[in-house]
Amino acid sequence: MDGEFVPSFGISPPLIAAVRENTDVPFDVHIMVTHPLRYIDALADAGADMITFHIESNDAPYEVISMIKAHNIKAGLAFSPNTPTEAVTPYLSDIDLVLPMSVEPGFGGQAFLPNTLDKIENLQNEIQKIDNSPDISVDGGVTVDIAPDAVRQGATILVAGTAIFRSEHPKAVIEKLRTVA
Repeated sequence: MDGEFVPSFGISPPLIAAVRENTDVPFDVHIMVTHPLRYIDALADAGADMITFHIESNDAPYEVISMIKAHNIKAGLAFSPNTPTEAVTPYLSDIDLVLPMSVEPGFGGQAFLPNTLDKIENLQNEIQKIDNSPDISVDGGVTVDIAPDAVRQGATILVAGTAIFRSEHPKAVIEKLRTVA
């Protein structure tokens, strides 16, 4: 987060690099920045396996996707709750992940926006029409109660923060989310 696209600041490339030295877990770096092109090289060098950027950013989407792919890493495309699904459908053949935000980006602890389920279903329908099959991730307000509905609609990746970190039993929440079918 750059403090401009969203008011918060987030994790920096040096921190990602430091964590990368201690794990081989895949890193999907979701950037909420006004100019993603400024960050791609540094994030790739820091060890990102995928970079997910927002369609609402100021840089041309195909240019950002190309720059990410030039680093031989995966490209993801996120979009905010007020952005229609049609804004990302032209890019589905070129990306590895699509992320309909289920809360306003930049702030944890928000409630899941129910219309996201329709967006997930619409994305799944569009993906079935193309050769490429990007993952559908859902981020924001994901809980063990919401996860089954998201998966039923077509989500293949669930991002949960508050549901885990504010739980008295985070391991149990993680296990429940992992077994959603």
